[in-house]
Amino acid sequence: MFLYNITLQRATGITHAIHGNFSGTKMQEIVVSRGKILELLRPDANTGKVHTLLTVEVFGVVRSLMAFRLTGGTKDYIVVGSDSGRIVILEYHPSKNMFEKIHQETFGKSGCRRIVPGQFLAVDPKGRAVMIGAIEKQKLVYILNRDAAARLTISSPLEAHKANTLVYHVVGVDVGFENPMFACLEMDYEEADNDPTGEAAANTQQTLTFYELDLGLNHVVRKYSEALEEHGNFLITVPGGSDGPSGVLICSENYITYKNFGDQPDIRCPIPRRRNDLDDPERGMIFVCSATHKTKSMFFFLAQTEQGDIFKVTLETDEEMVTEIRLKYFDTIPVATAMCVLKTGFLFVASEFGNHYLYQIAHLGDDDDEPEFSSAMPLEEGDTFFFQPRPLKNLVLVDEQENLSPIMSCQIADLANEDTPQLYVACGRGPKSTLRVLRHGLEVSEMAVSELPGNPNAVWTVRRHIEDEFDAYIIVSFVNATLVLSIGETVEEVTDSGFLGTTPTLSCSLLGEDALVQVYPDGIRHIRADKRVNEWKTPGKKTIVRCAVNQRQVVIALTGGELVYFEMDPSGQLNEYTERKEMSADVVCMSLANVPPGEQRSRFLAVGLVDNTVRIISLDPSDCLQPLSMQALPAQPESLCIVEMGGVEKQDEIGEKGTIGFLYLNIGLQNGVLLRTVLDPVTGDLSDTRTRYLGSRPVKLFRVKMQGQDAVLAMSSRSWLSYSYQSRFHLTPLSYETLEYASGFASEQCPEGIVAISTNTLRILALEKLGAVFNQVAFPLQYTPRKFVIHPETSHLILIETDHNAYTEATKAQRKQQMAEEMVEAAGEDERELAAEMAAAFLNENLPEAIFGSPKAGAGQWASLVRLINPIQGLTLDQVQLEQNEAAFSVAVCRFHNAGDDWYVLVGVARDMILNPRSVGGGFIYTYRLTAGGEKLEFVHKTPVEDVPLAIAPFQGRALVGVGKLLRIYDMGKKKLLRKCENKHVPNLVTGIHTIGQRVIVSDVQESLFWVRYRRNENQLIIFADDTCPRWVTTACLLDYDTMASADKFGNITIVRLPPNTSDDVDEDPTGNKALWDRGLLNGASQKADVIVNYHVGETILSLQKTTLIPGGSESLVYTTLSGGIGILVPFTSHEDHDFFQHLEMHMRSEFPPMGGRDHLSFRSYYFPVKNVIDGDLCEQFNSMEPHKQKSVAEELDRTPPEVSKKLEDIRTRYAF
Repeated sequence: MFLYNITLQRATGITHAIHGNFSGTKMQEIVVSRGKILELLRPDANTGKVHTLLTVEVFGVVRSLMAFRLTGGTKDYIVVGSDSGRIVILEYHPSKNMFEKIHQETFGKSGCRRIVPGQFLAVDPKGRAVMIGAIEKQKLVYILNRDAAARLTISSPLEAHKANTLVYHVVGVDVGFENPMFACLEMDYEEADNDPTGEAAANTQQTLTFYELDLGLNHVVRKYSEALEEHGNFLITVPGGSDGPSGVLICSENYITYKNFGDQPDIRCPIPRRRNDLDDPERGMIFVCSATHKTKSMFFFLAQTEQGDIFKVTLETDEEMVTEIRLKYFDTIPVATAMCVLKTGFLFVASEFGNHYLYQIAHLGDDDDEPEFSSAMPLEEGDTFFFQPRPLKNLVLVDEQENLSPIMSCQIADLANEDTPQLYVACGRGPKSTLRVLRHGLEVSEMAVSELPGNPNAVWTVRRHIEDEFDAYIIVSFVNATLVLSIGETVEEVTDSGFLGTTPTLSCSLLGEDALVQVYPDGIRHIRADKRVNEWKTPGKKTIVRCAVNQRQVVIALTGGELVYFEMDPSGQLNEYTERKEMSADVVCMSLANVPPGEQRSRFLAVGLVDNTVRIISLDPSDCLQPLSMQALPAQPESLCIVEMGGVEKQDEIGEKGTIGFLYLNIGLQNGVLLRTVLDPVTGDLSDTRTRYLGSRPVKLFRVKMQGQDAVLAMSSRSWLSYSYQSRFHLTPLSYETLEYASGFASEQCPEGIVAISTNTLRILALEKLGAVFNQVAFPLQYTPRKFVIHPETSHLILIETDHNAYTEATKAQRKQQMAEEMVEAAGEDERELAAEMAAAFLNENLPEAIFGSPKAGAGQWASLVRLINPIQGLTLDQVQLEQNEAAFSVAVCRFHNAGDDWYVLVGVARDMILNPRSVGGGFIYTYRLTAGGEKLEFVHKTPVEDVPLAIAPFQGRALVGVGKLLRIYDMGKKKLLRKCENKHVPNLVTGIHTIGQRVIVSDVQESLFWVRYRRNENQLIIFADDTCPRWVTTACLLDYDTMASADKFGNITIVRLPPNTSDDVDEDPTGNKALWDRGLLNGASQKADVIVNYHVGETILSLQKTTLIPGGSESLVYTTLSGGIGILVPFTSHEDHDFFQHLEMHMRSEFPPMGGRDHLSFRSYYFPVKNVIDGDLCEQFNSMEPHKQKSVAEELDRTPPEVSKKLEDIRTRYAF
């Protein structure tokens, strides 16, 4: 078995985010890392929408990321610390839209190791040096400079190693132009290591150490070190030199402290707490991330606590000395992994879990009545300030980026009966959790919908002048009339536009600079800017049946297949070409390309005829109306569209002319197929045809603009958009109802929209999320979803949600009541009434937990519920709240032989579970009956068991339950489930159960898979085969009777198969009479499974499923990851395909090594050598290579670059999208 890996949706969780001017202009951009992906985002300063400019797979783990700018430079570089044992510096080239690796310096072994640098990066704020550090021992400093040609240079590394030292965080200290300085949070463990009593370990203090890079002597010295009282978790650099007092802020548990050397005293301020918090009062509070904003005159920091509250931190100085730290509550947003304050006044927030946000900073919070806390205010040791959280006041949400991370569970099924299956994804954590339904398609936002006086058959938009930014008119054609609407604040009908309203229209367009042309069945109407009208009437009884128009040319086809060609002369007059051309059959469709910049005319006309052919006809004066080439089609053409696609934008920000794309002829056929063919710009030859089936109706094509480039909107029973995005073609359906005719649309409110008609309505639509594969509908949940099952008859989902460190609703209400009573009791006589009012206000206040977080209850506290939900409408039909400290871990829906036709839901619940060290106060299996047509859960009974039931599966009219490490069969009883049979030989914990026939495949938490045979006659479960490698299985999936796919928590996918001679007819040996050498191999089963596939995905996989993703497609293995990625593994169907991709992958590895410096082969073989899987992510980078490299790789494979691209596209569309 040979497989090919395709990523459908890249990971969406963000691990690091930095900002700067990476394209070298004044634009502020953000670079984020998503585990093994680097992405460049640009927030549009006017609309606030975040656009993705570039996404690159780095095939390695990005462990740290920093923006860096040389002194006096205007462009930021990106420094990447990864698991490659190398430091890499990247530069972004806007003209090519790519990252270029400028430097790659090797310093250690690859992999995430303790003593190999890469975990921490710090840059000198003046851009002279960068420090890269390991978790332990090693730190290296590189000096960065520029050479005579202003290129970035890098020195050899200077060592700042210190043995037996753990590092917690590293930052560059802003010291102006003195010797660069770095501050580290360190801990020396030498004494703790040598002391057997453990006393030294308890007393070890963290130190703050300053390292100075002496530029004169070219080496690094430890300048100064001091012990810290609290344990710090990160440092913030304070601006220095002429901008501020320099030094660092240390964020530690409950305190934030300012330190600097010299005679600066430490300034320390407690972190404020929420008033009347339900959290455990003994719990410390820490800052988790921060962002710095600095202008010429001032600076401030935004620091976020682990509850999501942001404080604005400012420093008061007196002659270079810091005298106090001031904190002011700013706003509360979901907890972030990184925040960036942009110069354009935006705050970008990369959420830990759930969607990412872009906020506009509307106020700096200076002039409001929020109390300001200062380190100068007197407080008892151990006391802190209190504040009241509130909804957003200083921030305004302007954009939201969908984030699926973490995907806890996913199932793929067509529950909505839409032909194409949907992905039902349970994702999120705690109160921000959601159940999302993903459908393949682009999200469409409706800007306006208005009814028309009848059913129109076509619509166009035109501008008044070629320089106009926005359209002036919408023209709607009916069977016997034409309606002209003008676009302004509102859309209104006008009559003085010069268009003929008493006839249907075939086409309208802007002609030349400022004239309009209307083609109607009886003639052509040319309307000049001063409203003079020229008309050309059709000869005799003939009428115009089809036409094609661009900025300077008009071609019409008369009845009988006669072509008439007009071209505009320099005076703006339309002139008919002397000859007319008779075609051999009736014309059914025509298309002209846009006039290329700087040319007089478009050279080619494409004509589709009734005889199932397309002809390309020259419009060059030398051979005008001569046929150049022809293509036969499998069915009659319905519409044609010539577009130029795949090039870089004609003109980028700096005004450089970019490369120009290829000409493509798109052909829509009457049988619902779209063909895309390359049109040679010199000879007019047609080559390299790609086909896609779009739907059951004939395909109509329309040219629209998307992100400044031409795209094609194709309409069949579904509408599709064909566009080029990040150097790859996408053909994506629109998630919208059927449309009949469309045109591009630009207005102030909607600069890149589409105006379309559907029955008797006119709709203005916008497509914003280009490049997205799925659109999402999200339904909120209460706790983290763990697993769900689909009820086979009603298609409802039964979902279990469980949170650790959380209170149930009942406990929360009880605690609030208790706190309110304490408030009243604690008050003196005269303050009783006030206290009662405050207590009432506290009981009534209800801050949404999705934003403000849920209270942390402490370890060993669990909250859980079972939910019955209709996934189409998102309605919760029934939910059962479990008691405090009961946690649901498994769920199954099954029927019992001895209980009739009723469906039962079994939920495995643990009581008083403590995660570390692991202990459990007992388990239960709750049994519910589905009643009211599957819309209610009716409690039947609960069965006590000894350990946690982590897996339940239906099996032959009974239930298989994994209770801790025991595998049991239960049957339905009156008072509880009855135990029928058990197997005690699974070593650790049963985490998953799959059944097929008499076989049961059990996954263990760390010992991979066990094959068990159920022997009905003896009523025994016997292990007859297992795996040779330990694997920490997170999820598994049956592929066939002998083959299992499994994924482990380190991000590997493995497929194991039982050898053909495996017998499942084995005996257990209860007496121990068998000789020792018959006991089996390695104390396990006597038969072992063979590994046939190994592949490292690089993200923890939590669901695997074998399914088809497109109607009529072949089966693939779909996996979803913790970081929000969705991918598939698909089998090769022929040896030559496998051979081709194997060679392509080999050449790509050598020609296009990964950005982060990691070796691709060793990354994909992180834990086990990669076996029988070819990496489609690497192969698809072929399209983003430079043309000369593409050519050389394709020549090695005896192909041309378009053929290679076609192979890549074909294998993708055969299985997915």
